[in-house]
Amino acid sequence: MGADIETELQSFVEARYLHLRRTAYLLCGDWHRAEDLVQTALARVVVAARRGTIDSLDAYARTVLARVYLDDRRRLPWWRERSLAEAAEQPEATSDHALSLTVLGALRALPPRQRAAVVLRYWEDRSTEETAEVLGVTTGTVKSQCAKALATLRGSLAGIRPQLSLNGGGEK
Repeated sequence: MGADIETELQSFVEARYLHLRRTAYLLCGDWHRAEDLVQTALARVVVAARRGTIDSLDAYARTVLARVYLDDRRRLPWWRERSLAEAAEQPEATSDHALSLTVLGALRALPPRQRAAVVLRYWEDRSTEETAEVLGVTTGTVKSQCAKALATLRGSLAGIRPQLSLNGGGEK
C-alpha cells in the first residue's frame, strides 16, 4: 500500500499542481503567496492520504486549498493587498493583457469570503452545495456571497467591454 499511495500522490501533484496554483492565485492575487498556499495544502493532503483518510485527492486538495487561504487571511490581519501598480508579478500572458489585469483587479477588490465563493463556484465550477461544504457555510451564505460579489464585479467592470457584462441576477 505504501508504494501505491506514493505513486498516486506523485501523479496527482504532477497532474494538478498548475491548476491548484492558478486557483490559489485567483484567491490571493500574488504568485508567491499562491505557491505557499499550494505547498501548504499539498503537505496536508499528503499527510491525510498516507493515513488513508481521503476518498478523492482532487476534491480534498481543493477543499484544503480554500481553507488554507481563508485561515491565512484570518491569521494575518495586517496583510493588505497591493494595488496593481505595485504588483511584483503579472499574470500569465493572455490575448488582452489590460483586460485580464482589470478583471483580476476587480476580483482582488472583493472581500476574502466573497472572492473564495466566486472562485470556487465559477472558476472551479462547483455546485452551490459543494462550495458551501468547502467553505463550511450554508448554501444560502454561498448564494448571498456570490450575489454580492457579482454585483460588485458588475459595478467594477461596467462599461469596460460588452462581453464582460455579467448577466443574470443571482444563483439558480
